[in-house]
Amino acid sequence: MIDLHTHTLFSDGAFVPSEHLRRVEALGYEAIAITDHADSSNLHILIPNIALAAADLNPVTKTRLIVGVELTHVPPSLIKPLTKKARELGAQLVVVHGETPVEPVLAGTNRAAIEAGVDILAHPGFINEEDAGLAAANNIYLELSGRKGHSLTNGYVAKMAAKTGAPLVLNADAHNSGDFLSAEMAETVALGAGISKKEYQKIRQNMKDIVSRV
Repeated sequence: MIDLHTHTLFSDGAFVPSEHLRRVEALGYEAIAITDHADSSNLHILIPNIALAAADLNPVTKTRLIVGVELTHVPPSLIKPLTKKARELGAQLVVVHGETPVEPVLAGTNRAAIEAGVDILAHPGFINEEDAGLAAANNIYLELSGRKGHSLTNGYVAKMAAKTGAPLVLNADAHNSGDFLSAEMAETVALGAGISKKEYQKIRQNMKDIVSRV
């Protein structure tokens, strides 16, 4: 198992990075990204601290910790400069909190994230065909979400990805121990979105490819 969108108590999660990592190590995870919620106020705090944790933990754990961040409810005009800043600070993975239908995310966030060249557009809601096509052209991954609320549009996102060729990932958006997905539950989320078992294997390979690059 790999998960590329999770949260610790550095934002609104439950655990310090060491416990967070241990929880998924016990579940047999290959890798996990910590992607705490960020804007210009805390990028400089989050990323270096997660990087410190990764430097200490990765040599002694079976599960690899990836240093990430989730730009969250950031005005679209700020997404590109904050993406650049996050990478300069050491983020290996930049996620943007997409236009989920269950939160008042500003319109234009999906497009701004894609144009900024982020790695993953999380729970992009009712992403339009033009934006999904742009994600496909730029190899930016659209997320199927295991999180309540955000998962409501998984079927729509899957269909739009199939129509445009946009690549997919599947993440838990975990905040506490009950959120981490087992392999069986992750497959159930995919199948529930209309993804075939063969297509789900492609999603798993996409996630392995991302981990191999960062």
